[in-house]
Amino acid sequence: MELRQLRTFEAVIRHRTVTDAAIALDLAPSSVSQQIRTLEDTLGVALFTRGPRGMELTAAGKRLHGWARALLQQAEQAVRDVRDERRPLRLGALETLAGVYVPQVLARFAQRRPDIDVEVHADRARDGLLNGVLDGQLDAALLLDSGDAIGGLGFAAPAGPLTYVDLEPVPLALVAAPTHPLAERDRLGAADLAGERLLVNVPECSFWLAGDRIFGAGPRRVPAGGVSVMVAWAEHGLGISLLPDFAVTDRIRSGTLVRLGLPVPDLSLRLVWREDHEQVPGMREILYAAARP
Repeated sequence: MELRQLRTFEAVIRHRTVTDAAIALDLAPSSVSQQIRTLEDTLGVALFTRGPRGMELTAAGKRLHGWARALLQQAEQAVRDVRDERRPLRLGALETLAGVYVPQVLARFAQRRPDIDVEVHADRARDGLLNGVLDGQLDAALLLDSGDAIGGLGFAAPAGPLTYVDLEPVPLALVAAPTHPLAERDRLGAADLAGERLLVNVPECSFWLAGDRIFGAGPRRVPAGGVSVMVAWAEHGLGISLLPDFAVTDRIRSGTLVRLGLPVPDLSLRLVWREDHEQVPGMREILYAAARP
């Protein structure tokens, strides 16, 4: 077995698909598939099956998973020890947060713990981040959530010793083009959205989940794409959209979008980590250094 094959094996586990693992590793999907096949041929067992949620581990794959995690961690530790390097804090974050909230967290962290380096790993998928934390590939992850438990927003949290702290609120805005009929009304209720075209990304998206909690099944979901695509479609009058406030502030100010008269609750910027990793010297203090005063 080669370490690069084990890294690829771990990436497929975290991201559930060969394509997403290839993006994370900056490889071609064919290269990821070839490495997995070579690893399976070397071991003489199948490591994955294709399930409804993507690539799923076989019994042999589950047994290899623990070994792969330990071997990769030992290899990383050996390299840093030989080079006499400090181990950085490995922070994962949703790509949605990378441009606005991650720099704020890093600035607070740098001010309070300038002795610790931080490596940021952006990911499109929440599952990849949470599994990365559980597997030890990440020390912590920034994501969007709500409620009193991980997954309160409506996603299934993986089983494991995860804990969290909420860093700050992330305001949402329900928006539409100024010409939209709902834009003329000062006050709206969830019932007023029945049958409206609600622009969405994918069911696992934080804003889709938030819309399910706030609006229920009334609006008709219209798949559009990521945040930038939903903004553009809303500007062209193709529907209404629930988006992070930071993504639409400039458009509202310029008048290409308007905020509809239905109050929506904030989401939380949530920092998640393994509770049992707080035993690592200084880890708890390091993680809380990223929190607000």
